[in-house]
Formats: sequence, structure tokens, C-alpha cells
Amino acid sequence: MTTIRNTALALVTTLALLGTGAASAHGYREQGKPAEVAASALVVTPTRDWNQLSGKRGKKAEVWTLDGEQLDQVTFYGGIAPGEPLFRERDKKGKPLPKFTRETLLAEVPGLLESTYRTDRAIASFTLLDARPERFLGTDGIRFAYEYVDDDNLPRKGEARAALVKGLLYMATLDAPRLHYFNRVAPDFRALADSATLR
Repeated sequence: MTTIRNTALALVTTLALLGTGAASAHGYREQGKPAEVAASALVVTPTRDWNQLSGKRGKKAEVWTLDGEQLDQVTFYGGIAPGEPLFRERDKKGKPLPKFTRETLLAEVPGLLESTYRTDRAIASFTLLDARPERFLGTDGIRFAYEYVDDDNLPRKGEARAALVKGLLYMATLDAPRLHYFNRVAPDFRALADSATLR
């Protein structure tokens, strides 16, 4: 167990040395300035500066990072409509992603995210740790936490906030290596989620 933990820590350190900063960033989100995200009505006000990653995950998804995409990713999903996946499908025929539907309940959103991750990232190990009601965007929402092992074999932890507004799904997620990075970035993610509004 110690060997696995040391290997994971060494990998995180290597990633930090190789991928820190805004290497793959193309946008800058400034502290204190409200920002419209994910080409939607979703607006957040960062309490610190963030980098917006280049390369869209989808028309209604946008990714921010502090230390580089391998170390922390905050993804905003802005108004996913019935019949749409959470993000762009890379192989619609071979690996179609699950879709949000009119019948999807708030309590089923964690399962939608899990099945999307499993399909898109070929993840075999995904565990929902906690799910509970919590206000988001001024309405009834859900907060949930999860863990998984990505294709880089590094244990990752995630947290999400989601709400259904006028039949559309709005969600913000944080994904980061479980050791060190998740706990370091989680307060900043929670501040972002708490600031979220719809214009």
C-alpha cells in the first residue's frame, strides 16, 4: 500500500513539474469579475484568478484550471437540454455517450455523470461517495462526491453541484488527484459554485 501511495505521489509531483500553470490555457478568468461560462446563462464570480483551457469539451461545457488539466479541472455544464450528452461525443457510433432526458431526475444526475465518465474515459472503477440535497443557482439542487481511477492509473476525487432549471441541467464539477490536489483546490471550487447564478 505504501509503495502504491509513493508511486502515486511521485506521479503527481512529476505532473506538477511538467504541467503547471497555463500551458494549455487560452483564456484568463480574473478574480472578482463575473464570467459567463459554457456559452450559457450560467455566471460565476471567481475569488481568485483561473485559466480557461483551450479545446472545447463541448458546446455547453467549459473547463477551468489552476495548475494544469492533469492536476485540477473545474468543468461547467451550461444548460444541457433533453437529448444531449454532457459533452461532445468523440465516437457517436462506437461509443455513444448517455443523454440527459426530460425524465432524468435530480437524484439521477450522479449516475449520468458516472456513466458518461465510464464511457468516454473507459473508467472501470468509479464510486459515488456521497449525495445530498443542496441549493444551487437559487433552487433545489444536489451535491455529490465521487472517486475513480482514470486511464493514467492515478486515483482521482471529484465533487459536483447540479440543478435542473426550466428543464435544463446546469452543473459544476471538480476533478483532481485524490492526494494533495483535490483538498487544495476544493475550497476554490466551492466558492465558484456558491457564486453561480443565472442571468
